[in-house]
Amino acid sequence: MMAPVIDEAKLHAFVGKMLGDLGGAMSVPTVRLGFRLGLFDALAEAPANAAELAARAGDLHERYVREWALAQTAGGYVDYDPVTERFSLSPEQAMIFVNRDSPVYLAGAFELVAAMIEAEPKVEECFRRGTGVRWGDHAGCLFCATGAFFRPGYVNNIVQAWIPALDGVEDRLRRGARVADVGCGVGFSTLLMADAYPESRFVGFDFHAPSIEEARRHAADHGYGDRVRFEVATAKEIEEEEFDLVTMYDCLHDMGDPRGCAAHMRRILAKDGTWMIVEPIAGNAPADNMNPVGRLYYNASTMICVPTSLDQEIGEALGAQAGEDRLARIVREGGFEIVRRATEGPFNMVLEAR
Repeated sequence: MMAPVIDEAKLHAFVGKMLGDLGGAMSVPTVRLGFRLGLFDALAEAPANAAELAARAGDLHERYVREWALAQTAGGYVDYDPVTERFSLSPEQAMIFVNRDSPVYLAGAFELVAAMIEAEPKVEECFRRGTGVRWGDHAGCLFCATGAFFRPGYVNNIVQAWIPALDGVEDRLRRGARVADVGCGVGFSTLLMADAYPESRFVGFDFHAPSIEEARRHAADHGYGDRVRFEVATAKEIEEEEFDLVTMYDCLHDMGDPRGCAAHMRRILAKDGTWMIVEPIAGNAPADNMNPVGRLYYNASTMICVPTSLDQEIGEALGAQAGEDRLARIVREGGFEIVRRATEGPFNMVLEAR
């Protein structure tokens, strides 16, 4: 058997790609240290050499800070002036590492990657047995990391773009409506809506009790009273009805029985109510998703979404790149006549069902 002919140019290009990927992967722990130790925040105040940065961040050890800063510089995350030996953050870098309400603030993304690595042995066993991993059992605080990962997108889109794209819903919320936020997690999405629409009442539902406990703490801290509450329930266990709006942010594809869920959403909605389904952006065929966003979502789906779904009844395991056609078909099978893409962004699509 003849040995395959190696194209040296393709090999070198591929090795270069792998070095870039490995460099990014090896940056995860040092970036997380930068967030936790306040190094990015301290550097955003003004350019600094290693000694100044170490002192500014809380009397850290200068040698460690210098090596950390050089590592971030090599990755392009921090700027460095070799003449003055000062490090600095550009406004664009600060959008990623410092500005917590920026649409591209990525602290949660790095935490999510760490949680995926922590859960690797459990997911490996799932590959061998065809089983799943219960949500909340993946890693130490996957639900915290997930909430932090999605928060920037929610802060910059729910009120500004997603709800206004729905037919007549925003006016209804301003007048006063009943809203169920299903799969609410730690409650970021619920509380953002409650802030924007003070005449409406909101109930967040999630089957993960620790997430609901965290959501209740957030609500208590903000003093919403009885206008906002959080309850432990799976999507198909919700007994309350006559909601004017049901929202579901980045979670339908995680459910074991999305068809049963769709049918139950139809039952709990008022006759003229609306179901808003926010899902990861995706094309309808795998070939459509061979891009940087698809790469992120397919990897997260392998480690989180598919194992979560396979741990539940039915275990349909749609995955994070299910695509609009498949999602819309499931929603229609649940009894909805109208399903349309209301809007979309770089990372999400918003479906409206009636």
